[in-house]
Amino acid sequence: MRDIMGMMGKVKEMQAKMEKMQAEIASLEVEGKSGGGLVTVTMTGKGDLKGVKIDPSLFKEDEVEILEDLIVAAHKDAKDKAEAVMAEKTKEMTAGLPIPPGMKLPF
Repeated sequence: MRDIMGMMGKVKEMQAKMEKMQAEIASLEVEGKSGGGLVTVTMTGKGDLKGVKIDPSLFKEDEVEILEDLIVAAHKDAKDKAEAVMAEKTKEMTAGLPIPPGMKLPF
């Protein structure tokens, strides 16, 4: 019975850490860049796009497709950075727990 009580205590501790981590991720802002910095996007750790900066040299009528591709690439860069931060925070939080490989947290 003590093992169950100890396990429940660890679950509550893990839940509190998870809530703290989710709050940190929500307040996190990352920048993604493409085209050598010609396009920069800023987004939150939850994936909400906060801003887009575009170098004025890209405002040419015949380069619209390039600009569109650069915006998508910058967004992907920012998303990848946010996911890397989340993965690192999750890894730190779950260190020592017997979690199966490949299992993603938070669920």
